[in-house]
Amino acid sequence: MAAYGFVAGLPLPLSGFTFRLWLSEGGVSLALIGVTANIGLAYSLKFLWAPVLDNAPPPGPLRWLGRRRGWLAAIQPALAGAAALLALSDPARLPLVSLGIAAMVAFLSASQDIVVDAWRIEVFPEHRQGAAMAAYVWGYRVALLIATTGVISAVGTVGWHAALLGVAALLGLGLVVPLLAPEPPPAAQRVVPGGFTARLVHAVVAPLRDFLSRSGAPLILAFVVLFKLGEAMAGIMTAPFYRALGFSREAIAATGWFSLGGTLAGIALGGWLVARIGTGRALLRTGWTQTIAMAMYLLLAVSAGEHHVLFATVTTEAFAQGMADAAFITYLSGLCSREFTATHYALLSSLAAIAVHTIGGVSGVLAARMGWVAFYALCMFAALPSMGLMLVLLKRDQRSPNSV
Repeated sequence: MAAYGFVAGLPLPLSGFTFRLWLSEGGVSLALIGVTANIGLAYSLKFLWAPVLDNAPPPGPLRWLGRRRGWLAAIQPALAGAAALLALSDPARLPLVSLGIAAMVAFLSASQDIVVDAWRIEVFPEHRQGAAMAAYVWGYRVALLIATTGVISAVGTVGWHAALLGVAALLGLGLVVPLLAPEPPPAAQRVVPGGFTARLVHAVVAPLRDFLSRSGAPLILAFVVLFKLGEAMAGIMTAPFYRALGFSREAIAATGWFSLGGTLAGIALGGWLVARIGTGRALLRTGWTQTIAMAMYLLLAVSAGEHHVLFATVTTEAFAQGMADAAFITYLSGLCSREFTATHYALLSSLAAIAVHTIGGVSGVLAARMGWVAFYALCMFAALPSMGLMLVLLKRDQRSPNSV
């Protein structure tokens, strides 16, 4: 599971922080850098093609690997190839071409996530899902460190192209993971009578009907959509923000270690809070912590050049985000029906990112017009609607015997 987390974490910065820093150093405008939030729409819309990956057999001879491993064996080489194309592109001269390739990387990465999530749910029994997710997060965070801090540190020696080609090579090695991993037993996969069309209709309609028939479903969906908005808007602009404040590439690279430590500590504390006080209350408290932690960006904006403030900001934000993620992922998992776990999780995790990749796309325009202090103050206020919805959901759940 840690290995799957590693291959899932590597491509994310190629359409996120690392890519935005590359664009920033290439002189690309803030408005265009903000558009990188939209190329990540694949992570928000993956539920649209998740039923296909959930029901259709893998192409050609890959079928002998099984449904999950076969699809991974098809997706992962294509993902490594797209990452190599991105590494060879020139965003300073042809930024739109680089954006297009990054969108391809995001699409293939989101497809990989769909299959890995389904594999985890089907292979591990319910009582081991928490341990499986913890191993996944460790591998994921190590991969993020390599694809951010590792790449940025290597740029000064080998340049952007070679550093990013290294990430593409690691993605190519990811094919070893599904070849060695077990395939879920056939009994773990739903068998629907009829042809492909009948299976596809069942895979799309039945999960939606199941979820939307629940009491309070619109409130739940609104909360899921809005929960990460403020934090994500803030995160989208961090690369150009750090450069605008005068921090060197080396200083930015060093933040990766602080981010890793803060995130792992936050995940541990968030998981403890979930076990101690329940998912709903833990989510509310960690959500407020995440919102308040964004005030560190305001402090950093008026403390340009102070490295200790930069490292304190990164550590605090990563710690708060790790706490919130631990509670949020548990909340999303608890919303999934066992019969439709993979599709429900793809839908909910997609909705959790949709505001980021739509509204978040204008963050560059807002930052350019408002200035950094006003922009990050706005990000804090953007988190308040979700906290209000969480209070409403908690009150409703206290009256329900089936609360999460």
